[in-house]
Amino acid sequence: MRLVLFDLDTTLVDRAEGFRRWVWEFCAEHRLAEADAAWLVAADDRGRADRATFFKSLRERFDLRESEPDLEDAYRERHPALVPAAPGVLAGLPRLRAAGWRIGVVGEGEPQLSTLLCTGIAGLVDGWALAGPDGLSTSDPKLLELAAERCETTLDGGWLVGADVETGRSAGLRTVRIGPDRDHAVPDTAAAIALLLGS
Repeated sequence: MRLVLFDLDTTLVDRAEGFRRWVWEFCAEHRLAEADAAWLVAADDRGRADRATFFKSLRERFDLRESEPDLEDAYRERHPALVPAAPGVLAGLPRLRAAGWRIGVVGEGEPQLSTLLCTGIAGLVDGWALAGPDGLSTSDPKLLELAAERCETTLDGGWLVGADVETGRSAGLRTVRIGPDRDHAVPDTAAAIALLLGS
């Protein structure tokens, strides 16, 4: 059986849309304005902002009573339920499995397990490995090896699909990059799945 590993945040789910949904809920709860929502999205820096720093800035800017840890805990509990699967994923993954592919997921951090479960993706794949909980970083090829092992296979002849595929290339995987139309990237995950089905 052939193996394909997908990055979670940039490929299988729309993390940015999930964050926007959380922002609007947060703004409604705290009676904040549209400009405040825009500030929150900018401060998040597409998920790259340090969470502790983000919630410290949020608490100070809006003079909130909740402590920073309480704000972060509430976010981590709610946000995964708001993150949608990327277009074409929930229909495409079963097609890959039916075509004989083993499907794995690599991601970063404990909250991504909740995202896997809340989106329903967990039931459509054969295994996953998450940096942090599994004691590895996303740049470590051993994370890919662990995901393959949990899919009951190896990396031999496998593929990696994501926005950043350098770790996959260094591990000897064939890759499909999701992103703007440059360097032979495909525009979205649905197109990547179609490519794999035709390979």
